[in-house]
Amino acid sequence: MKDVVLAIDQGTTGSTALLLDQDVQVVAARNVEFANHYPEPGQVEHDPAEIWASIEAAVTGALADAGDVAIRAIGITNQRETSLFWDRRTGTPIHRALVWQDRRTADFCRQLKADGHEPRVRELTGLVLDPYFSGTKARWMLDHVPGARAAAEAGDLAFGTIDAWLAWKLCGAHATDPSNASRTLLFDIHRLDWSDELLELFGVPRACLPRICDNAEVLGHTRGLGFLPDGIPVAGMAGDQQSALFGQACFAPGTAKCTYGTGAFVLMNTGAEARPSSNGLLTTVAWRLGGKASYALEGSAFIAGAAVQWLRDGLRIIESASEVEALARSVPDSGGVVFVPALAGLGAPHWRPDARGLLAGITGGTTRAHVARAVLEGIALQIGDILRAMEEDAGTPLAGLKVDGGAARNDLLMQFQADILGVRCVRPTVLETTALGAAFLAGLGVGFWDDQRRVSEVWTEDRRFSPTMADDARAAHLAAWARAVERA
Repeated sequence: MKDVVLAIDQGTTGSTALLLDQDVQVVAARNVEFANHYPEPGQVEHDPAEIWASIEAAVTGALADAGDVAIRAIGITNQRETSLFWDRRTGTPIHRALVWQDRRTADFCRQLKADGHEPRVRELTGLVLDPYFSGTKARWMLDHVPGARAAAEAGDLAFGTIDAWLAWKLCGAHATDPSNASRTLLFDIHRLDWSDELLELFGVPRACLPRICDNAEVLGHTRGLGFLPDGIPVAGMAGDQQSALFGQACFAPGTAKCTYGTGAFVLMNTGAEARPSSNGLLTTVAWRLGGKASYALEGSAFIAGAAVQWLRDGLRIIESASEVEALARSVPDSGGVVFVPALAGLGAPHWRPDARGLLAGITGGTTRAHVARAVLEGIALQIGDILRAMEEDAGTPLAGLKVDGGAARNDLLMQFQADILGVRCVRPTVLETTALGAAFLAGLGVGFWDDQRRVSEVWTEDRRFSPTMADDARAAHLAAWARAVERA
């Protein structure tokens, strides 16, 4: 019988169960999708029962694939800002979960900004006032579900992001970790506790909030689940992007990772200091281990892999996303074409929702191959903007970039990313680093691995991409990119 750790990666469109052995080999993995619900324009909800069913199916499938294994610990990672309330006695949610993409609280956020609250909120939380985060979602549910506010004030309701709800379902614990708490707008990232000042501002009773646990800590043990044995410790927890940072073993200040998915998320470890951003980034808690917190700067690009989907579904110049690299390699360069992937506005560090996508430098000689290459380069160039902002905010030079996510399989994109940054990009053997981080944290929580150093030792790289571009060529690319962004 093989000893394994189970990571539950609960995402926006599906849930993944991953079984990892002590040598960091993936024994089995299974993903099960579930529905997103759109009751009104700008509103996005999840049915918690459908999420739970997807987790049960994913875990059951992974265990069937794995054969004879013994689960030594469970780690949870999750879509960070999605949140819900449930009845403490029955465990029944009072409303569907409001998803991080939900914009129904935009007017409330605008009013808070108009009333001058954003500087203080940013000082305490490291965040901006935006419907993205959980605090305004909590207020909306308290104000719109009959009887919810009175029940929450009486302590009869529990509130949490998806990690807290999963911990409740798995082992009866009402707890969240600092990485998820730091995305709620209710958490003082300096004191590492809920803020009474913010709770009053957002109208959320303290009685409904989970306790703050370490990221590697035994919260409780499984009981009465049916699809898992009783007695397995739930021992690790982190929000998805911080979990990926941990899964990439980015433990030293200045180390950074980029996850290339539909969008792209960049996090840089800043160590024991919560560094405020002057360049449009977010300050967030990376994790807390043994009571000691590490912080990170975060920047997100709205469009990454989605740009390749646009080539496929919008322009129809490729039939599948996997074709884009070969097409882009069929030309030596982009022929002077520059693509700004502002298909949904520009995220960090520009924060221009009114920006629009742009193809610049088209001539009569431009082919679909040049466009494909420009799209890949545009993805990398926007990540370069985020990382340069991070270096300035952190006062720490970039030590290298670890890459993961689906688009990290694209060798041409990864080489250009290294060239435009002037530092090496390292791709791990296991690209599912979000689940990997949750597994590592759970393993540390029960001594499956001894310490973070051991995690670094067992983390393995698939390939590293070292910069080969000449300085003058890099400068020309950056200048052309800056001109294009200005136009966009």
